[in-house]
Amino acid sequence: MEFIKISLQYAPKIALVELNRPKELNALNLQLMKELKEALASLDNDPEIHAIVLTGNDQSFAAGADIKQMSDLGAIDMLKIDQFSTWDQIRKVQKPLIAAVSGFALGGGCELALTCDMIIASETARFGQPEIKIGVMPGAGGTQRLTRIIGKARAMEMVLTGKFISAEEALSYGLINKVVPVEAYLQEAINLAAKIAKMSPIAVRLAKESINRAYETHMDEGLHFERKNFYLLFASEDQKEGMQAFIEKRGAKFKGR
Repeated sequence: MEFIKISLQYAPKIALVELNRPKELNALNLQLMKELKEALASLDNDPEIHAIVLTGNDQSFAAGADIKQMSDLGAIDMLKIDQFSTWDQIRKVQKPLIAAVSGFALGGGCELALTCDMIIASETARFGQPEIKIGVMPGAGGTQRLTRIIGKARAMEMVLTGKFISAEEALSYGLINKVVPVEAYLQEAINLAAKIAKMSPIAVRLAKESINRAYETHMDEGLHFERKNFYLLFASEDQKEGMQAFIEKRGAKFKGR
């Protein structure tokens, strides 16, 4: 892969996926997104991987889409390219996906971070949807996810003015989980992933599905979905091991079965 790096060296059961177009501030061109989709699909199907951290570099998580690829295209061209089908596949990743963000997370970069389940940011992180400044609008979920997370008024301000917000503002908006110094943001994300990776992978998968259902639907349907997954976990060996370990006051040894 030209624009994606994958490392399995940071912690057991954790994969680190790094966007790698540093000269372009990790602008999301079609090839990078294709590589990212394929990398995440492969890791999602790997039973040895229990959580995934997605990052860029200290200067930029991703500074938006690659405008040069789109500037001369028409509406039918964009429809035929169908670039958002790649984003749909990323959204369907079943394992926990944690964004480690430093520097710019703008436009498509902000949308990519929002597609992840949790975000750890450095003090230098800047989030924004500046598409309005070039005559378009967010197209990879920015108007939808941002509004659900931070509310209508703040989303309107960010999207309609192209305003950037700092990491501290993003934290106060509920957009991210934590702000740490630049030298610590990646390790903090890996530490969070490592905590999750110790849990039953079946329970984690179903819990993630249930939280996403709450995020995407109304209460009655969400409660029904949650109960179904809760009952389903009682068919797993991990549930028996987890409860028995609690009774015996020892650490559980989950096997993902």
